[in-house]
Amino acid sequence: MPVTADSGAAKVGDVSVDLLTRTYRDHYAALLKLAALLLDDAASCEDVVQEAFIRVHSARTRVRDPEKLLAYLRQTVVNLSRSTLRRRLIGMRLAPKPMPDMASAEEGAYDLLEKDALIQALRGIQRRQREVLVLRYFADLTEAQVAALLGISIGSVKAYGSRGIEALRVRMEAFR
Repeated sequence: MPVTADSGAAKVGDVSVDLLTRTYRDHYAALLKLAALLLDDAASCEDVVQEAFIRVHSARTRVRDPEKLLAYLRQTVVNLSRSTLRRRLIGMRLAPKPMPDMASAEEGAYDLLEKDALIQALRGIQRRQREVLVLRYFADLTEAQVAALLGISIGSVKAYGSRGIEALRVRMEAFR
């Protein structure tokens, strides 16, 4: 239905601002659903529909037939949705690839040196201290399990363990 000049509407070409406002009010939800079928998140859908109305408002002088206003809006929503998806794809292609979760060569070499120093330091402490530390911290056994395995008391495990850690600390400082 054409809008006449006496309706009081601000008119440019054949599509008035009032007609565009009514179309917004009546068809915003449907256009939002259209965008939702093309896009994956609500914020992008709302942005696309809002942008479609802004663009059609700016170009309303080119819409000669008011009956085609909704068709122009639908086409604009589809085109803007395509553009949004295209930008996302390009962004994903150009995004830097994540670095692998592996240590650098320097870190690996340092870890190897640390491991070698620890093994050398373990070899330099008393046999029973070494056994307690290896079983307790490398085999991850409890004090009771270490005591049962070595045939000593839990108190002895604690004593050998604390003396062994102190001996290791001294020997490791000597390697640095």
